[in-house]
Amino acid sequence: MKKQKAFVFKCSSCGHEEPKWLGRCPECGEWNTLAETPISSRGGAGGSAAKGAPQSLPLSSVDPLEGTRVKSGIAELDRVLGGGIMKRSAILVGGEPGIGKSTLLLQAAAAADTKGRILYVSGEESAGQVKMRAERLGIRGERIEIFCSGNLEDIQAIITAVKPILVVIDSAQTLFSAEAGAAPGTINQMKYCCWELVSWVKEHDAALFFTAHVTKDGIISGPKSLEHMVDTVLYFEDSSQDGDTRFLRAAKNRFGSVDEIGIFTMGEKGLSTVEDPSLLFLVRREGALPPGIATAAVLEGSRTLLVEIQALTVPAKGSMSRVFSDRIDSARVSRVAAVLEKHLGLRLSDQDLYINVAGGIRITEVGVELALACALYSGRTGIPVPDKTAIAGELSLAGEVRPLRRLPGRVRTARNLGFTKFLSPASPAEDTASGEALPAALPDGVRNIKEAVKSLFST
Repeated sequence: MKKQKAFVFKCSSCGHEEPKWLGRCPECGEWNTLAETPISSRGGAGGSAAKGAPQSLPLSSVDPLEGTRVKSGIAELDRVLGGGIMKRSAILVGGEPGIGKSTLLLQAAAAADTKGRILYVSGEESAGQVKMRAERLGIRGERIEIFCSGNLEDIQAIITAVKPILVVIDSAQTLFSAEAGAAPGTINQMKYCCWELVSWVKEHDAALFFTAHVTKDGIISGPKSLEHMVDTVLYFEDSSQDGDTRFLRAAKNRFGSVDEIGIFTMGEKGLSTVEDPSLLFLVRREGALPPGIATAAVLEGSRTLLVEIQALTVPAKGSMSRVFSDRIDSARVSRVAAVLEKHLGLRLSDQDLYINVAGGIRITEVGVELALACALYSGRTGIPVPDKTAIAGELSLAGEVRPLRRLPGRVRTARNLGFTKFLSPASPAEDTASGEALPAALPDGVRNIKEAVKSLFST
């Protein structure tokens, strides 16, 4: 019988395998990337036979304690994760270089509510550099074990010896293994090494964190290729207006909601949570509001935020008007402007529209549309929105103001912050979605954009 080949030719760029050498990879199209790679004996039939036939088990016999959570000690991180760090899960934290991913995970490692040992693996910094950061953050780190290497085999040996309850890999781009090809740092290396570590954590009572860099020009092929392997994907963002503000969002979460947002400020002692986010996004002024300003009550996960929407309209500099908005989707701004022009006769098609959100937070909730419409109307006509007025509502293409979920919570938050007027959709006295009764002082309910403008701007 013909002897089976003990090697294949694997692409160092995408991981595609061929039985013989080719000059160009048929999968990704890269030239001279196929390298001779030995076939791992673990993937053969002999390995499966040695372990025995795979066995399934009834769902009713699964121990529910395998799904318990560990508190990270950082309230905003626990909020985004869905209540804490889920055991036997892998979490990917992505963000631009220098935004604070390592700081966040080092603080979480020190504050985690567990008596087990924590392993911090750094492939970018030396042990002395990690120690200097820990001292700056006021972390003593008796429970934290530090290991500085990117070699997968060494990391696996350390994990087996330490038996940690929490493992931090900083970062995924520094992982490499001889079995994944000759060139460290490739996508194939990242996928192979991360899969081996994820497979380990699924079989042990521990949790795994990866950090991954996202370049500023939007090239995120490395972290994106890892998202299907992990259970949770978190992205760290900064504010374009205030370099000290950080936002943590979940793009994927198998154990919680992806609507929550964590808000931090970066200082000399590291990241600190923001106790009252609304104070961060509201501008305190003396006297009446200037034209083009409106306060929106929007939902971010389980809490209500009051944010300031700023709108500026100027004559278009060319034959076509443009929309400049990076914190609210520009398509949503164009749609709201079209509704104003159609149903109120307010000409905006010859104007350049500039939209901003104070504090630099990105708003995706539909409840911002009525406040956005009022800000655009105010900016175009020069009539200011009345002071101490909060606005929430979804705007349809027919000019109707549609009902919103969790309206009582929005009204209550606005009243607690000193707002005396609340413009919202006409709604019954009880929120049918949550069963929560509206406050005694009902908000000003409107059915369409005409009634909203009349309620705010008529004298």
